[in-house]
Amino acid sequence: MALSLPGTSDQNYHEETVGSLYGQYQFLTLEDIVKTFVATYVGVGKICENIRTADVHFHATRALQEFSYDVFRSILSREITVPNTLQMALPRDYVNYVKVTVSSGNGVEKLLHPIDITSNPKKALQDENNNDLYDQNGELLYGSDSTTWDKFKSATTNTQDNDSTDDSEYFPKITAAGKRYGSNSKYLQGNGWFYIDQDKGKINFSSDLTNDTVILKYISDGMGADDSGGIPSGSAIVHKFAEEAMYKHIAYGCLSAMKETSPVLIQRLKKERFAETRKAKLRLSNIKLQELTQALREGSKWIKH
Repeated sequence: MALSLPGTSDQNYHEETVGSLYGQYQFLTLEDIVKTFVATYVGVGKICENIRTADVHFHATRALQEFSYDVFRSILSREITVPNTLQMALPRDYVNYVKVTVSSGNGVEKLLHPIDITSNPKKALQDENNNDLYDQNGELLYGSDSTTWDKFKSATTNTQDNDSTDDSEYFPKITAAGKRYGSNSKYLQGNGWFYIDQDKGKINFSSDLTNDTVILKYISDGMGADDSGGIPSGSAIVHKFAEEAMYKHIAYGCLSAMKETSPVLIQRLKKERFAETRKAKLRLSNIKLQELTQALREGSKWIKH
C-alpha cells in the first residue's frame, strides 16, 4: 500500500486543484514536533521531567530558526518588475539574500552584483546656509534618498563607459583596448547592480534596470508572519530528515536552561545535538552518486567511471 497523507486518498491528492497537498508528506508541522517531544521526552522518569510545554514551544521555535539558516537552506524567491523608483521592499520574512538576478528576453537569469562603492546614508536636511533643520521637538529632520545615491542611481552601466578620471578605478572605459586589465569583473558587466539598504528595508537598483524583471532569492527563518502579524498556527514545517535533530535541539535547550541539570548530561546532549544536526545536513544536501560522478568528470578528464 502506498504511503499517503493521513485521511487523504490517492484520488483526492492527485485531483487537488489548489495543489496545497503536493509534496507535503515529507514535512512535519512544528506542532507535531512539539507534541511528539512532550509525549516522548517529558514526564515522570523521563529525561525532561519538569519541563513546561511553553518552554518546549520556545526551544522548538529557536531550533527551527537556526535550522533555517544552516540546515534547511530553504530558498524563497520573489519576482518584480523594477519600477521608476528603482526600489523594492524586502519581503516580510526576509533574513538574508542568496542572489539577485535579472531575467533576459529568453528567461535566462543573469546575475546582478551588489555594489559596495556607494551607499544611501541618511540625509540630514539643511537650509540654504547648510545649517541643520530640526522639527518642533528639536530632532534632526531627514530626507528620503541621499544625494550620493541619487547621483549613483542616475548612472548606468552604459554611462560608466566614459573618460571620467574620478571613477576610472571602478568603471574603466569598456570599449578601450587594454583598460580592462586588472579591473574588478563586477564593475565591467552590463547586467546592472543593486544595493540593499538595511535601514530602510529596501533594495535599490541601478537605473538601467528600469522596467526589467528581477528575481530576489533569499532565505527566511521559517517564522514568516500571517496578515495579522503573528505566526500562523501549525504552518511552520520541518523536513522529516531533521526530525531527530529537532528533538535533540529542544532537549538540550530546555535542560541547559535549568540550573540543577547535571553538566555531564548537558555535555551528552550537546554531542547528540551536534551529531544529529550533521546527519540532517548530510541527508538534506541531496547529493546523488550519479551527479557527483558527473561533476568530477567535468572537472577532470582523468576520472573514469
